[in-house]
Amino acid sequence: MNIGQPLRDLGAVESQSLREAILALEEPVWQEEQLRQKKYSDVHYNTESVILIFCDHDNWPDVSVVKGNGWERLHEHAVPLMHNIIGRYYPVGGTIIRAMAAKLKAGTTITPHTDNHQSFHHSHRIHVPITTNNKVRFMIDGRPHRFEVGKAYEINNQQRHGVINGGDEDRITFIFDYIPGPSPA
Repeated sequence: MNIGQPLRDLGAVESQSLREAILALEEPVWQEEQLRQKKYSDVHYNTESVILIFCDHDNWPDVSVVKGNGWERLHEHAVPLMHNIIGRYYPVGGTIIRAMAAKLKAGTTITPHTDNHQSFHHSHRIHVPITTNNKVRFMIDGRPHRFEVGKAYEINNQQRHGVINGGDEDRITFIFDYIPGPSPA
């Protein structure tokens, strides 16, 4: 969604429970679903995801939201966090159309891109850092931003954005997309 600025700092959030649950995931769990890597291969080829929910937006605005393999593993930690953020910053009563833990492997990048599908024009894209390092830069409109663990951010996904992980450690972020209101149309 175009939020009128590149990034909105949503401040501190209680993400420790979700962080611990994500960090406890075994490596094969990150390989179970390749939906994002296949659907968006030009951008997400260096990533791995644990998907809680995802939408089939081929029939936009009639989206079907389905649970992924990550739902059973993470929902009890993720849902309260998402509802807390929504309750603090957005009109309640909308729909979470995507939620996932996303890993960017050490020493790799997510190439700069703009999220073009209509669902991205209508949804707020929220990032909650789980791990990071001093060599991670989230680029929005050509400018670097550093995200901190324990905080949440909304990015303007209508501006060109990408991520550089120049460090020796993977960067993991919990991401969810929220559409306010009763219908995404």
